[in-house]
Amino acid sequence: MVIGMIVSSRLKSKFQQYSQIQLTKNLTGAEIARLMLVDSGIQDVKVICVDGQLTDHYNPMDKTVNLSQEVYHGRNAAATAVAAHECGHAVQHATAYSFLQLRSAMVPVQNVSGKVINFVMMAMMFGAFTASSFLPINTALLIIIVCYAVFALFALITLPVEFDASKRALAWVDARGIVTRQEHDMAKDALKWAAMTYVVAAVGAVTTLLYYVMMFLGANRDD
Repeated sequence: MVIGMIVSSRLKSKFQQYSQIQLTKNLTGAEIARLMLVDSGIQDVKVICVDGQLTDHYNPMDKTVNLSQEVYHGRNAAATAVAAHECGHAVQHATAYSFLQLRSAMVPVQNVSGKVINFVMMAMMFGAFTASSFLPINTALLIIIVCYAVFALFALITLPVEFDASKRALAWVDARGIVTRQEHDMAKDALKWAAMTYVVAAVGAVTTLLYYVMMFLGANRDD
């Protein structure tokens, strides 16, 4: 959690720093996104502006590239990096990138796992384990392990999706001449710190899974 807070703080600091440097091409994030979509032959994806900070994302359900106001209107290296990165996800979707398809297929499973884990945790709070006939501790731990296995797998699958989107984004802005060498380095650095948040999330998910596995094994040894 502490590492995650440090990475998140560093990410915000980097984006704030690179948001102060105006892009040589003087293009907004929205203009860059639309240009990348056109160059990629994608005509059925809309670029829209959403509220919040660092709320940028691509929604495969309604085929929209959602950019925060800072990115949508921004004319800087940070906005360029984020806009191109989110369009990278749109390109993945259009080209049926395998890891994106797998992650999308896992979303319903993860949602169900989230509901199940909430139920189990609530049961723990209200002492359901004292009534072993209702929910034995070993059974509860197995349910928790399965749910966290889903979370960990989803987090691990997310890593290649995010890294690939950044790779596509940087390759396109270079090929299109959108950025100078210095601006490329700033965009790359911003995307690196954004990717680190996903790395920390994956490590956290795997660590939590191992914690409950060890707890389950310890409970069985005690029995």
